[in-house]
Amino acid sequence: MLKIATWNVNSIRTRLHAVDQWFSDYQPDVVAFQETKVMDDSFPYDWFAERGYHVAVHGQKSYNGVATVSRTNITQPITSWEHWPDDQARFLQVTLPNDLIVINVYVPNGQSLDSPKYTYKLQWLDALLAHLSTIDMSKNRVVLMGDFNIAPTDQDVHDPEIWQDKILVSPEERSRYQSICALGMVDTYRMIHPGSPGFSWWDYRQAGWRRDRGLRIDCVFVSEHLRPACQTADVHRLTRGGDRPSDHAPVTIELIND
Repeated sequence: MLKIATWNVNSIRTRLHAVDQWFSDYQPDVVAFQETKVMDDSFPYDWFAERGYHVAVHGQKSYNGVATVSRTNITQPITSWEHWPDDQARFLQVTLPNDLIVINVYVPNGQSLDSPKYTYKLQWLDALLAHLSTIDMSKNRVVLMGDFNIAPTDQDVHDPEIWQDKILVSPEERSRYQSICALGMVDTYRMIHPGSPGFSWWDYRQAGWRRDRGLRIDCVFVSEHLRPACQTADVHRLTRGGDRPSDHAPVTIELIND
């Protein structure tokens, strides 16, 4: 089995103790990190190399930043789109052995529905969709994962009434999420667990974790071609209850590795 994970780590250097514990317990093969919050030259490459991981990064000081680590060689890194340039470090595509394409995204939050950042978020998602549409999901081995900052349906929200008319749940955001699925991408957690909320994020404020006031906004998609290979999908909730945790938990899948 190939163990694949996404984790918004909310600062890779601050959270390295949690990464160390989780890596020791789970032994992942491929991990996509978001919100690394570090420039490329300050990423902890040696820490991962000592544990047998190759690393690709697209960093930014204090904000954003994505990184993908793999036990196998990483090639063909792509960090930008020619059709829609972006000065924020939110996208990283790499290729692994057996032509496995791994796309790591940190979708903008959007702040509020009346904010220019919300307009930017929708434009960013449209640019991502344009890129994904160039890949034939029926023939290619693709994993798309990251912090999407979208709760796809009311099932993915602890209290839909409280969240109504707020960022992360707007019809425009959800429509773009469904457009990703329409391209031939499978939401693996929802495929495996049709009846479970699967929260992956809990606010630091208002005792969000203790009260389980969560959202499912971190997801792993696989291309239709890979659907039969996906055996498990899980949220590693216990990391959220650890010492100085990220406000997100890792989300994992396991693929038959052929």
